[in-house]
Amino acid sequence: MSADQPTIPTAAIGAPGEIEALIQRCLQGEELAWNTIVQQYRRKIFNVAYKFVGRHEEAEDLTQEIFLKVFKSLDTFDRRANFQTWLISVSRNLCIDHYRKVRQERQTIDRRVDASELSPVSHEPGPVSALEQQDRVVLLREALSALPESLRTAVLMRDIQELSYQEIAERLRLPEGTVKSRINRGRMELARQIRRMRKNDDHASGTEQERPGAY
Repeated sequence: MSADQPTIPTAAIGAPGEIEALIQRCLQGEELAWNTIVQQYRRKIFNVAYKFVGRHEEAEDLTQEIFLKVFKSLDTFDRRANFQTWLISVSRNLCIDHYRKVRQERQTIDRRVDASELSPVSHEPGPVSALEQQDRVVLLREALSALPESLRTAVLMRDIQELSYQEIAERLRLPEGTVKSRINRGRMELARQIRRMRKNDDHASGTEQERPGAY
């Protein structure tokens, strides 16, 4: 765990009540509580991912993806259940989805289908899909601009430029662990910003619809 990602000592975690308190603080937006959960369960989740992919760096990426999706679905956790059991179950399901997706992609390549057959009938997107795509790009740019520069740079290098952790560490002159920490935090913050912006858009749309029309 990098020095720029503080956590609660893991010795203080364990009882169901303590886990429930951490989850509640996560849902309230406390980053320290989420960092503590990640530190506590990261090795277990990584081991699950590694069993599916068999490669260290791919398992690291899959672990990051799992924690991001767990973060997004944390409010669906039934507090009466065991958190670790739920977390492992969610992780395995996501790993299975990942495995099926990769296998399907490989099968498509192995069939050696002519590239022209995989192309859509029209290369020009329809007006609705083009508008939706444009909206997603604008939303992503706005969310990225809201990130602290250190997190934004790490996310862009990894997810847009597709650099390896080692390459990013060398370019930023940082330990690889710090790079991974920033990418993880950046992805979670990006998801939080996108969720907030969508809520604001939905609220604005609802307000607009309530206004009486002009005659």
